[in-house]
Amino acid sequence: MNLGGFLNKEVVVDLTAGTVNYRPINEEDAKKYIGGRGLGVKYVLDNGPEVEPLSPENILCIMTGPVTGSRSSMSGRLCVVTKSPLTGTVTDSHMGGWTAARLKWAGIDNIIFAGKSDKPVYLYIEDGKAELRDASELWGKGTRETVKTLQEKHGEQDLSVMTIGQAGENTVKFASFINEHDRAAGRGGTAAVAGYKKLKAIVIKAPQKGNMPQPKLETEYKEANKKAVKAILDGGLTAPNKGGLSVYGTNVLTNIINEVGALPTKNSQFTHWDEAEKHSGEYVNEHLLVKNNTCHACPVGCKIEVEVKDGKYKTRVESIEFESAWSLGSNCLLSDAKAISYLIDRCNEYGLDTIELGHCFSVTMEAYEKGLITEELIWGDADSMIDLTKKITYREGFGGILAEGPAKATASWGAPELSMSVKGQSIPAYDPRGIQGIGLGYATSNRGACHLRGYTVASEIAGIPEPTDRLKPEGKGELLKVFQDMLAFSDSMNICKFSSFSENAEHYAEQYSGMTGIPMTADDVMKAGERIYNLERYYNNLAGFNKEEDDYLPKRFTEEPASGNSAGEVSRMDIMLNEYYQVRGWKDGKVTEEKLRELEIIDPENQLV
Repeated sequence: MNLGGFLNKEVVVDLTAGTVNYRPINEEDAKKYIGGRGLGVKYVLDNGPEVEPLSPENILCIMTGPVTGSRSSMSGRLCVVTKSPLTGTVTDSHMGGWTAARLKWAGIDNIIFAGKSDKPVYLYIEDGKAELRDASELWGKGTRETVKTLQEKHGEQDLSVMTIGQAGENTVKFASFINEHDRAAGRGGTAAVAGYKKLKAIVIKAPQKGNMPQPKLETEYKEANKKAVKAILDGGLTAPNKGGLSVYGTNVLTNIINEVGALPTKNSQFTHWDEAEKHSGEYVNEHLLVKNNTCHACPVGCKIEVEVKDGKYKTRVESIEFESAWSLGSNCLLSDAKAISYLIDRCNEYGLDTIELGHCFSVTMEAYEKGLITEELIWGDADSMIDLTKKITYREGFGGILAEGPAKATASWGAPELSMSVKGQSIPAYDPRGIQGIGLGYATSNRGACHLRGYTVASEIAGIPEPTDRLKPEGKGELLKVFQDMLAFSDSMNICKFSSFSENAEHYAEQYSGMTGIPMTADDVMKAGERIYNLERYYNNLAGFNKEEDDYLPKRFTEEPASGNSAGEVSRMDIMLNEYYQVRGWKDGKVTEEKLRELEIIDPENQLV
């Protein structure tokens, strides 16, 4: 391979046979799909969209990008790509910290797991070599004990561990990978795929030393990185120790989103809650903050570590993210930041997606309140929520129903309308009645409801890169496409999404060009992102997803008016979706052959290339 930034070495693990092999990366695929998310999706598509998520045939891809582990700011991201057991779509979930950088420093670009082991195993990586080892003694342990045991075995220094907890072992459909710094690959149930395969952990031993990826064009890369760092340091949100993300973490958004009337409250029955301030970033900063942690090569430090020093919710955990605080907080009418901290601690210990878990609680609370089920769960009852978390993790009784995800649980109760989900995945912390573009983003996200596919909130709320009217549906199709395409590229280069608050496509292009040696413009960045987004959509089309059934929002958002400072508003999907399809060049929600050929996804004979 002639591209800088790549080590040209992938580990291919057949868990059924218990074998580990190595292969180079196809250079043409790397050029077209960049790395990380894009290249991982290509592997999952090549493997076949018809596979069952929890089967030996499904593959689990651990992916880095061309700048991962380098001097590029915010380049410490790792991407897990597979077919989701929660949604049946292709999915990718990202993790911060140092795991990704250490994988590169250990001499490996990516890991692809296939098959299913007959006993628990973990993969140990050091000096460019990988080895399957017995994990029987680790099976049944939580993430913290697993990490501690492996640190004692292999030495804590220069070691990263990403592991599943008991939720993954029990194939809870929204189980998450957690690493040694409580960073999660949270959404889509990727850890359930690992649990099914009996893969407990990935352990990477690698000092930094001189192992950072080396740019092909040193002078150009140095200048590009200098410009990117300046943009981050000068950014209104990203400036170290000054910007909102740095001072308060992502939870800086709680009061902002609540004030505009776009904070989904009581399972989205309302869009404003007077008590939300009690779990906001400002409140946490004043009462619970211990320190601001960071990831590899990141000056921002948005990870808020908190400590509850005494009482029944005593814990020290990272971190009260906006999504977690909202889902377990306002979504369930729980304002106690200490209780929320403890619930996040349980999610990190068991390996659970905090967003999906909060929805498990809120749909149960509403269903009980309306007399649809007999399982009692009262709004804001933290202790019962903690108890139910354990039952979900171990699939005990009623918890086993919720372990399939809120969408399937409510359908089994005959009340699917109670689940605020798209394609089986529950919405995050922005109400689409108060922020029109994000609703379109939920409906058309390739991994189910998600703000991270196309974060129009940056424009609609923060005015980045330019302001748009949050209540106006017109123009949101074009706006969303721009965000979706650019973030598909950054996910594939594997640079943190928060960089996009300060950097633009030109910054990405210059860093990519300097690192790989392949000339790239801002327009090329957007084209590559468009190719990746269409590849994912093509996968989902082949897997049976289509416009009529799947690009939608729950009726609560389109028929029940918002409250607070968005009072009376509903989501205008009728306007936005048609515009979006036109901008995308899709027909009836499906990627056309013309578009696939234009983007060089298929050749003139309609074969994947």
